[in-house]
Amino acid sequence: MEDTNQVLVLAPLPNQAWMRFSLGEYRVGVQDAVRKLSEENIIQRLWDHDHTIWNPDPREISNRLGWLHCPTHMPLYLPEISALRDDLVRAGIDTVLLLGMGGSSLAPDLFSKTFPKKPGSPDLLVLDSTDPGAILDLQERLDPVKTIYIVSTKSGGTEETLSFLKYFYQQASPALGSEEVGNHFIAITDPGSKLVDLAQKFRFRKIFLNDPTLGGRYSALSHFGIVPATLTGIDSDRLLGSAQDVASLCSPDKPVAQNPAAILGTTLGILASLGRDKLTFIIPPDLHSFADWAEQLIAESTGKHGKGILPVVGEEPGDPEVYAQDRVFVHIYHGNGLEQLEPALNRGLSAMEASGHPVIHIGLQDLYDTGGQFLLWEMATAIAGNILQINPFDQPNVEAAKVRAREMVSAYKSTGSLPAQTPVLDTEQYALFSKYPASSLREAFRSFLAQANDSDYISVQAYLQPLTSTTAALHRLQSTLREKTRLATTIGYGPRFLHSTGQLHKGDRGNGLFILLTSSHEHDIPIPDEISSPNSSMTFGVLILAQALGDQIALADAGRRLLRIHLHQDPIAEIGFIEQQIQSS
Repeated sequence: MEDTNQVLVLAPLPNQAWMRFSLGEYRVGVQDAVRKLSEENIIQRLWDHDHTIWNPDPREISNRLGWLHCPTHMPLYLPEISALRDDLVRAGIDTVLLLGMGGSSLAPDLFSKTFPKKPGSPDLLVLDSTDPGAILDLQERLDPVKTIYIVSTKSGGTEETLSFLKYFYQQASPALGSEEVGNHFIAITDPGSKLVDLAQKFRFRKIFLNDPTLGGRYSALSHFGIVPATLTGIDSDRLLGSAQDVASLCSPDKPVAQNPAAILGTTLGILASLGRDKLTFIIPPDLHSFADWAEQLIAESTGKHGKGILPVVGEEPGDPEVYAQDRVFVHIYHGNGLEQLEPALNRGLSAMEASGHPVIHIGLQDLYDTGGQFLLWEMATAIAGNILQINPFDQPNVEAAKVRAREMVSAYKSTGSLPAQTPVLDTEQYALFSKYPASSLREAFRSFLAQANDSDYISVQAYLQPLTSTTAALHRLQSTLREKTRLATTIGYGPRFLHSTGQLHKGDRGNGLFILLTSSHEHDIPIPDEISSPNSSMTFGVLILAQALGDQIALADAGRRLLRIHLHQDPIAEIGFIEQQIQSS
């Protein structure tokens, strides 16, 4: 690390990738913390699975460190997975649909959106939304005869994933027949899970048993990521090779001051402890899904016990003055030097640095460097947990929303309807649910946003169909909220974010303001009660609303500030209307 110009410069990563830290006044503090990391032998202890790095109690730590060894262990499975891919291609399979949530779906989603399709290999699609429109859209695009369905859940009991399984099994059965339909399903799960029994009973084509000593958000380089990647033609040996190179750079025999994970993790932890806890990703479109993956890893690992690092993804870059003094910027891109940046962005990042905002630059040589980035950020997050004095491997608040959602579902099955809530406003366009009275949506937002403090953030939680047009509208709303308040603003699709940032929302220091968006569904579809029977006692439309209501109650139980807007009409038009009301509030 250099001591000049308030900049830390790290030696290149593998494949000519590199990192540069511009930390301004925080440089010396980070350097001191890196030296302390060395004195306490943290890197060696991490590789030795020493739980006392984080907690004297080994529970949910000692059995959660298997991800460290994925780069060296997973290549052993590649011949088996590659042989399966060849069998599928010969059988005429042209699509792989992964059914999952959170840690089971985010790495595959990255692969499907980031890596170009390889000729002759199946397409990879990912379903991680319970919105009926999202499910119907995929169903209409699929030919079951040419589709393999991957059912991916660590616990084997994830409600959303099992609902997807039951639905698509029933949809595929008429075209494939009862004897063949199971041959179009693959399971990825932990040994002994409920899914293992189901996969055996219904004669799935393949069951991949993952290493149980790693959590879902640390599973990108395990079977949960590598199986779908390999089946769709990605060179997983090259991906894992990148991770092996990073593991070598981060090994105990290398100086800690040259360890990229140690410096990155220390930087994140120290800056968060000093109030710079909004980690803002500036990233090109072809890497956006990497930020989505990192969002879960960081938020779910650090957001607990009144602490947390909030990842901010998808925010349009602005001038330095629109940001409060709680930001850290991470710029990830392809290339070997800042001179290759688009000039306007280069000037903007330089202005950020000049104004005192910390900026971390990570330049990658190619897309396969994401393999190394997985391990780099996993290690860095674990080290940040040490700095923040939290356990980065548990998720004590995730269950809160699940419990409340199950209560909603139970009430529906008993009475035929979800528990009623009374809106404070109800118009043709929307219904507003809030504990504060208001005569208009504009007045509601004026009162709601007036509660904000300088270090707060806003979270827009959209229980809507994740369409490209909807995402664009949400990003416009995100920018409007930031311009109006100078607060970091995040957006997330429900229920996906419940398995990601949902932990931080209930476990951090309570500095979030939450805007929940729900909607009516023009077409709804039933969830079969069993894999083998089409009989149904609930629909996906009911499930997603139950999840939203459960999260709303869990947030209220945690004392969080929130309002919910139920959209009666076109979500994109209504999001635009909400944006107008905020601008004029």
